[in-house]
Amino acid sequence: MAFASPKADGGEAAPMSDMNVTPLVDVMLVLLIVFMVAAPLMATGVPVDLPKAQTKPLNEQKPPIAVSIDAAGKFFVDQAEVAPEELIYVLGQNAESKDRRIHVRGDKAIAYGKVIEVMGLINSAGYTKVALVSEAPGAATPSPAASTPAPAPAP
Repeated sequence: MAFASPKADGGEAAPMSDMNVTPLVDVMLVLLIVFMVAAPLMATGVPVDLPKAQTKPLNEQKPPIAVSIDAAGKFFVDQAEVAPEELIYVLGQNAESKDRRIHVRGDKAIAYGKVIEVMGLINSAGYTKVALVSEAPGAATPSPAASTPAPAPAP
């Protein structure tokens, strides 16, 4: 609370009843800026100089097993052709555990049901990480048949 000073004519002035809040606002703005700058620094955690160890990574990822079905309906595990009834047996030889990733690649000329049938067969054998592989829209390579122009229709 502020008090009035005596008047120049020697009389006493009435006391002022309002408070000067300018220093309070200045302090609050400085605190706001300090907290805005310090908040991201507190979220990153405490800087710690970690020791180095000579160990393997804990989660060693092996490449997935590729099961392919070509346009003729033949089955392939990685690059080797297998009979449909031997597919699960060959997968068991290639995968050390049922948690190994398996990518199913089906030719676009075969029926969708055939791909789903193969995925169901692999899943029913206990393999849980089965995925379909497709080609990205921009990564398609033109086939030789697509590069030859089509003949013009006869008039």
